[in-house]
Amino acid sequence: MRVEEETGRREKTASWASWLRLAIKWLIFLLILPYALVVLYAIPFIHPVSTLMILDLATFQGYERRWVGFDDIAPVLVQSVMMSEDGQFCSHYGVDVGELKTVVEDALNGDATRGASTIPMQTVKNLYLFNIRSVVRKALELPLAVTADFIWSKRRMMEIYLNIAEWGDGIYGIEAAAQHYFNVPASKLSASQAAYLAVSLPNPYERIANKPSGRMQSLAARVKRLARQSGSYIKCLYE
Repeated sequence: MRVEEETGRREKTASWASWLRLAIKWLIFLLILPYALVVLYAIPFIHPVSTLMILDLATFQGYERRWVGFDDIAPVLVQSVMMSEDGQFCSHYGVDVGELKTVVEDALNGDATRGASTIPMQTVKNLYLFNIRSVVRKALELPLAVTADFIWSKRRMMEIYLNIAEWGDGIYGIEAAAQHYFNVPASKLSASQAAYLAVSLPNPYERIANKPSGRMQSLAARVKRLARQSGSYIKCLYE
């Protein structure tokens, strides 16, 4: 009887060990996969999709996205988004260390914190992660952003970001957004239209690009001014 019990315990332990090894292998695979995809997405004709787009497909909601190349996007839109979202885009290496340090210091001091997400951080979050605020997500996001910034050119980074950014319910990418809100292609956006689209990015469900609130109009006016003065900030994109 004791031999049978001992055999049963050993079999149960072996079974748990097998499941644990399998779980560890899957975890390692899931951690490595985004880095492999970063390399794949460096290829110009590859058109990545975001986790939200995949979720929309999985839940049978569908989405609207029409990929456009970087040169088919109005420069004023690129300028507006960059100055609104990440003014130091051309000078950092995926993470704005100065901004991140300030946020950490504010958090440690109990002060209100502001976002320190760069465009590379937002891009890898959209591609591989979900918009759930947590220390774990940030821990995954930071090395991915640095890796993507190292492997991709700045133009490729901006191209991917502008083609996967969410601009409303089921509306992804600047071409779909330009057509939906202003009935023009991304290449024909005006300075005002570009500014409204840029300031709507943080929350496109509440900030409607073609129905701007007074607060949005104020923010858009500031972005338009910054976009006009962005020459020295965007050399990595239009050299």
